[in-house]
Amino acid sequence: MSAQRMSNAADATNALDIAPVAGRIGGVVQGVKLAPDLDDETLGRVWRALCRHKVLFFRDQHHLDDAGHQAFGRRLGTPTTHPTAPAQVGDFLLELDSKHGGKSNVWHTDLTFVTSYPAASILRAVVIPAVGGDTVWANAAEAYARLPAPLRALADELWSIHSNDYDYAANQTERDAGTDAYQAEFIKTVYEAEHPLVRVHPETGERSLVLGAFFKKFVGLGESESRRMYEIFQTHITRLENTVRWSWRAGDVAIWDNRATQHYAIDDYGDQRRIVRRVTIHGEPPVAIDGRRSRQVKPDQAPEMKVAC
Repeated sequence: MSAQRMSNAADATNALDIAPVAGRIGGVVQGVKLAPDLDDETLGRVWRALCRHKVLFFRDQHHLDDAGHQAFGRRLGTPTTHPTAPAQVGDFLLELDSKHGGKSNVWHTDLTFVTSYPAASILRAVVIPAVGGDTVWANAAEAYARLPAPLRALADELWSIHSNDYDYAANQTERDAGTDAYQAEFIKTVYEAEHPLVRVHPETGERSLVLGAFFKKFVGLGESESRRMYEIFQTHITRLENTVRWSWRAGDVAIWDNRATQHYAIDDYGDQRRIVRRVTIHGEPPVAIDGRRSRQVKPDQAPEMKVAC
């Protein structure tokens, strides 16, 4: 039997203390206090580790309040607002509160209905249920690398439309007024973007699959054919072997590379309260293998997303 690589092994050249969580994605970083005054060398190591492990976890970051969270986001990149979600806190924080419909129990990459969707997200746990409420991430680069050759060749040629106008409530455990109000605000303006199914990572050069819940259809295919093709590739992304599951504690922070992952917030905590807050870092339009870039379909220009000065 041939040996199989463990792609998530720690990087011996990175001085950070990182313990891999799963075989293909995720690492816990020890001994780093996330803050606006984090030195440049450590910040660079965190970013390099993020590109390698795809999602990093930091325990016990209780010192990080809303202001510090936003200021740290400015150190990591250029924060942006969410173009459709209603629950903004401060300048760039998006609050996801289970009491007000803020649940994300669908597999997705953040904001793929716009061309320049975020490069990374920084999520901070504020109120966590006593039981349940974990989040799962999937490595979309590993999914591409492990596709059978015929499927990989097909994926290289496909483009798809992503939209925020999908049935958000259909995936909720319980539909209520808060969920309906959240969805109504979410789709008040409809966005559509055209992306390559396979994007090239601007820093690592890795190829990854761009799919998730905002997918609408493949360009040139009908709805039925698109859905069947979607299920084939989406299933490869979310295979358990490609995932890592994180059990939150208040004060935890997770940072993920939104260019190479999907994530899913598990809704298994009933009426317990769950509040998390997120800063997203501005990204560039995906570039396909042939060099073509994503484009905005609706509206015909990319949305005005506020960025940090």
